[in-house]
Amino acid sequence: MMNDMTADVLRSAFGGESQAHMRYRIWGDKAKKDGFENVSRLFECTSDAEEVHATLHFKALRDESGDFSVTSAAGFGLGTTSDNLQGAIDGEMYEVTQMYPAYIAIAEKQGEKEAVRAMQYAVEAEQVHADRFTDAKNAVDSGKDLDAKVIELCPVCGYISFTGEEEKCPICQVKGEMFIGY
Repeated sequence: MMNDMTADVLRSAFGGESQAHMRYRIWGDKAKKDGFENVSRLFECTSDAEEVHATLHFKALRDESGDFSVTSAAGFGLGTTSDNLQGAIDGEMYEVTQMYPAYIAIAEKQGEKEAVRAMQYAVEAEQVHADRFTDAKNAVDSGKDLDAKVIELCPVCGYISFTGEEEKCPICQVKGEMFIGY
């Protein structure tokens, strides 16, 4: 069984590397918009390196048998696809029911309207994510792949469509033609 302190350190390192990965992606996009193509490429490359680090930390979290497990603290680890989908559902519902409501209350109390809007978009989208993961888990548990010929993302709020038929995003109202296909 992994030492609790080591597991805590790995989870913390995973979080830091994950944040750096995303931060460098965002900064790389900004550099590209500012006309610094090579700086953008450097940020993109370094972002990928941080993803490698995060992946190594994530995979190092193992249960007492030495297997990857989503049952370890905070849903970390790598289990069966069904286990991983349940971990995703649990994580999304935690954000919907506990994390974002508390964060929104703080931002509202402090009069931070943009932060409130950003988090309200997120909490609504996270519920949709949980629903989409539930559909996927039901399919996997019955031995099938998810029946989704279309998977599209609203780039403004994070809503995910399985139909591609939305004229407007049901959360943020951006035009459906702006959605990104996967």
